[in-house]
Amino acid sequence: MHCLSRVLADHVCQAPAAYPAELNDVARRCILDLVGAAVAGAEMPGAVAARAIASSVFGSGADTIWLTGNSSLAGALFCNSTAATALDIDDGHRAARGHPGAAVIPAALMLTGRAGATGADMLSAVICGYDVGVRIAAGQIGERIGTRQSGRWASFAAAATVGRLLRLEPDCLAHALAIAGVLAPNQLANGSSGYSNMTGNDVKEGIAWSSVLGLTAAHLGGAGFTGPLDILDHSDYYDGGRIVADLGKRWEIADTYFKPYGCCRYIHAALDAYGEIAAADTIDAEDIVEIEVQSFAWAQKLANSLEPQNLVDVQYSLPYCLAIFAIDGGRALSPIDAGTIGRKDLQRLARKVRLSVDQQIDRSFPAQTLARVIVRTRTLQLVSSVHTPIGDPTRPMDWSAIVRKFMTVTRHRLQEKHQQELIDAVAALPDGKPAAIARLLEHVPRSS
Repeated sequence: MHCLSRVLADHVCQAPAAYPAELNDVARRCILDLVGAAVAGAEMPGAVAARAIASSVFGSGADTIWLTGNSSLAGALFCNSTAATALDIDDGHRAARGHPGAAVIPAALMLTGRAGATGADMLSAVICGYDVGVRIAAGQIGERIGTRQSGRWASFAAAATVGRLLRLEPDCLAHALAIAGVLAPNQLANGSSGYSNMTGNDVKEGIAWSSVLGLTAAHLGGAGFTGPLDILDHSDYYDGGRIVADLGKRWEIADTYFKPYGCCRYIHAALDAYGEIAAADTIDAEDIVEIEVQSFAWAQKLANSLEPQNLVDVQYSLPYCLAIFAIDGGRALSPIDAGTIGRKDLQRLARKVRLSVDQQIDRSFPAQTLARVIVRTRTLQLVSSVHTPIGDPTRPMDWSAIVRKFMTVTRHRLQEKHQQELIDAVAALPDGKPAAIARLLEHVPRSS
């Protein structure tokens, strides 16, 4: 019997060249959404720092750092993935408890031209990358891995994506997956499930580093470098049954969620629940005595700073994001800007937010990230229904919603003409040429 790394490699190598329309639709949404996240995040401090060191660390080259310049393939991939994660507005997957797109999409867009791949080839690589990454993430045994950070498994996703585009032989791709897994960052300190209390930093979930690792692993595997092929075959660490469940019949990308707000997904349901109340009743923030958020225990493990010092701090603070939503509206979270930091009105309202665990909601986690909100004023108590966040498969953001989000988050960086050209280029897949997307990302005049 083959090791699971070889089973997954066979799965990727034998994947179809064409997919049902509904899978192509999800893949197109993933691509446009991720490009929007990267464009919007390119001027965040972490993304700027990544560009500053790209050539000196990774070497110079002609590969495109989207909208800004060039570097080597690895350097450009690191920069593009860093930008894509900077605003916490990139896609995710509940089964994985993380973010596949920021590793898969930059790798797919950048390798497609080098590999001479078609639009259909690129969509297939994206679908395969999500499938492998999410399956492995969902198969992790929580007691053993220490943290659920995406960087632990995003390298598998990137390696599968690159391996598909490079047309690696199954044996080579199996070793690439093993290399990607064994060298993945441990991420034990960082993010919402790490032991560090300082989540407001640019490392975040380590996705950018893992995307470069996946790229490297695919090339190493193709060159004959070997890894521990049984990496996924130990039941203390991975549930093999979950990894291969309905393999080839059900594609994990179909259950991708999209984020209307630039903050941790654990916060979104509370925002939508507050939005339900605000839509039905006019609420003056000054009249609010308390906002109770009834949610799941993991939401309380976020840093939840009441006086965040930077934008990453804001992204991991449920009270502060809820205050922004209540005072400035949801658009102010798409994405969050530096003007929200240090505002006394937001800090005052954030201090009025109380987090509690609802046992029934908690039992639904991680499959669902639900919340109920209770707003108490001097004269009223307003209670929302239990909310699933907008963008989940059960409350989907369709193509038109992703287009609206793209137009919103990129409005300060792209002129409307170029926004529409990018939308059209992605919409044309799989029949359209990926080179059109690459050309539009080389350099685009800024929005005025």
